[in-house]
Amino acid sequence: MSKMDVPPPYTAVTQHEMFPKPNHDEAARFNFLANLNRYLSGDLGAGNRLAYERRVLPAFKAEHGREPVDRHEIRHAMNRDSWHRFWSAMKRNSMEMRQQNGRAVVLRQLDELDSMARQYNEGRATLQLDPAVEVPRYQAAVDIHCMPGSYHGEERPGDVSAGANYDCGLFATTGGALGALNDGGGQAVAAWIKKERPDWNPKRILDIGATVGHNAVPIAQAFPDAEVIAIDTAAPSLRYGHARAQALGVKNITFKQMNAEEMAEFADESFDWVQTTMFLHELSNKALPKIIGEGARVLKRGGLMFHIEQPQYSDEMPLFEQFMRDWDAFNNNEPFWSAMHALDLKQIMADHGLPREGQFVVGVKAVVDENIFPPSPEGATEDYGRAAIWNAYGAWKPEAAQ
Repeated sequence: MSKMDVPPPYTAVTQHEMFPKPNHDEAARFNFLANLNRYLSGDLGAGNRLAYERRVLPAFKAEHGREPVDRHEIRHAMNRDSWHRFWSAMKRNSMEMRQQNGRAVVLRQLDELDSMARQYNEGRATLQLDPAVEVPRYQAAVDIHCMPGSYHGEERPGDVSAGANYDCGLFATTGGALGALNDGGGQAVAAWIKKERPDWNPKRILDIGATVGHNAVPIAQAFPDAEVIAIDTAAPSLRYGHARAQALGVKNITFKQMNAEEMAEFADESFDWVQTTMFLHELSNKALPKIIGEGARVLKRGGLMFHIEQPQYSDEMPLFEQFMRDWDAFNNNEPFWSAMHALDLKQIMADHGLPREGQFVVGVKAVVDENIFPPSPEGATEDYGRAAIWNAYGAWKPEAAQ
């Protein structure tokens, strides 16, 4: 790998007080995993296409007398190929190692983390937990991306273990592509709206599926006069996320435990901006339309709905690319990934009062953290994988009822 491809030591990410502090060996493991993930996604991952074109596709055509008709046929054929099975096992093991190391870092210092979180959280109206909120079965039934207990798991009642594990390991999972604070996505969203509508000053913003607030906090920082409400069903993630925001000095954000499928507490047309970031793919096909519908209900006329996600599968996307993007659904405990990316999100938004003529799709690239990655060489067109890239599915709600 070139120098541009290699993130710095993992200790570069410990930039707020709530962040779990790794010792030497833990930091070394995370740094190894960050580079391994970049290698698996880059140079090593390219071997999958070679395996498909040179072995799997010719064998499939010889057996069936035709090319595959969908991504599922490619998956079944590729799963018999030794190279793809090797790569897939490495990728799965890298996630399991990331979770193992993250939990080791957190559990070693859980007493200190819980104590610090209590200092930031107790008596603050900006953290609103509700024990009556149930974790939906579609989230409780699976350890999402191999995280033990998922976002809502507790080692003991009232702890922050799930949120702390998520925050400290995201650097390794993304190969540093979200920056030192894992907030490159939120920074990108804030920068996009500032450029798109420089005079727009939303007063009330709703972030759904907030996890630890790493995407909502940059938005709150970009709009300091706005009231930002970040909701999730997972209390341990909210406890940690609120303490994290307080440690970063962000005061205009409230973390609230709520299921977005029913937000009766929020009045109709009470938010200027409703958004999610890499959340829709973790929803069941029943929950997703409900959440978009509720989001549209609470969105003001002329307001923005904005969903950051991976691109939807379409006839224009090659079947092999669909297959590769599907890997998480079958190997990384993301059971709704495949089905969600085949949904017609535009139609779902249209069904809930956001007509297609007001919709748009835009590419959003995480803001590059130059403390981690130096600027691209002058004149270079290659990004060197320094920042994550997503699609955003957005809509401006009509000013008048349709």
